[in-house]
Amino acid sequence: MVAPRPTTTGPAGDGLRFVAYNVENWLTMDRYLDRKLLPSAPKPTTQKQAVIEILTNNTPDVIGLCEIGSVADLAEIQQALKAAGLDLAYSHYTGGSDPVRHLALLSRWPLIAPAQPAATQYQMNGQTFAISRGILDASLQSHGKSYRFLGVHLKSKREIENADQEQMRVHEARLLRRQVDAILESDAQARLIVYGDFNDTRPSPSFKIVTGSYSDPGYLTAMPLRDSRGEAWTHYWALHDIYSRFDFIAVTRALRPEVDFRGSRLIDDAHWIDASDHRPLLAIFK
Repeated sequence: MVAPRPTTTGPAGDGLRFVAYNVENWLTMDRYLDRKLLPSAPKPTTQKQAVIEILTNNTPDVIGLCEIGSVADLAEIQQALKAAGLDLAYSHYTGGSDPVRHLALLSRWPLIAPAQPAATQYQMNGQTFAISRGILDASLQSHGKSYRFLGVHLKSKREIENADQEQMRVHEARLLRRQVDAILESDAQARLIVYGDFNDTRPSPSFKIVTGSYSDPGYLTAMPLRDSRGEAWTHYWALHDIYSRFDFIAVTRALRPEVDFRGSRLIDDAHWIDASDHRPLLAIFK
């Protein structure tokens, strides 16, 4: 898909470079292109190329992906990255009640015992709902250190007929927080990275549920990432011309001292808009 470069065989140092990225519908769906409806169409090739170029330019060791379609779509990304010189040989793929959009993790290192969250359903107004995109839970070892990743893509801002979309995000956030608490109850020093597209801003009730109270030992620090201009937005909603910060990477107290806050950033490569309506986040761990 892009011109091959020398294959990257390992990270530059002893740390870990993690990118969280909503790649905007890398899947088959009905699309509008040049004001024409294309039924059952894949993500356009030019957009795929832009995603691959952005990722290879920033050399992550691990990538957390949102809005992946099928297992074959994930394999396509993995193979395209390898052809471009970024070999992330290990993967984990999961989802929720949404049959179309899934979560995935690509890694330079083997993924250890991917876990299923204890709870994936909630009650609201007398109805049972399942978390729409699930919770990705997987661990790895890198340079003698353990990392555990929890990935999420909360309910979209789009309204639905039988429920309130904001309250759905609140309930999904509670399920994610339950998983965080269960992990920390088992291991208070867990080196946990919680990331994804939360479809809400930092002061929203749903995101505050996920991070918890600052005074609590289980508080998660949302990394204050900025782009090269000092801006913090991660999503552009073209229909309404709105820029928002919906995407976050948060870490436990045990992992916070190892965050390279100076090197971590929002990726604002010039052609980001050609790839996705989201900008990727880069977290560097020392």
